Amino acid sequence: QVQLVESGGGLVQAGGSLRLSCAASERTVINYAMGWFRQAPGKEREFVAAISWSGANTGYADSVKGRFTISRHNAKNTVYLQMNSLKPEDTAVYYCVMDTHIEVVTTSPKYWGQGTQVTVSS
Repeated sequence: QVQLVESGGGLVQAGGSLRLSCAASERTVINYAMGWFRQAPGKEREFVAAISWSGANTGYADSVKGRFTISRHNAKNTVYLQMNSLKPEDTAVYYCVMDTHIEVVTTSPKYWGQGTQVTVSS
């Protein structure tokens, strides 16, 4: 069973930046698309960003386009989410996700990490 472990969350002021990392436990993840979801208090989980196995294709939620950037380093079995110009409404638990195709990652990914808290103060 593949394990996904997120890190890099924390408290930041509005306008600041954070970089989240997600390390996978197995080398085989290089064949999988990966991404990020988030869940704010009292709200449903929502898609944030996704990247294909090669890194050639990416996708973003409208709410984060132009501010967040997803990337991956397959030799390190790791995916990143660079978050800039953070807003209080970005406050949420951020989850790393993985599945076979990027289209599935954006909707109903099979594998999930435990999540990392991001809090943006105003």
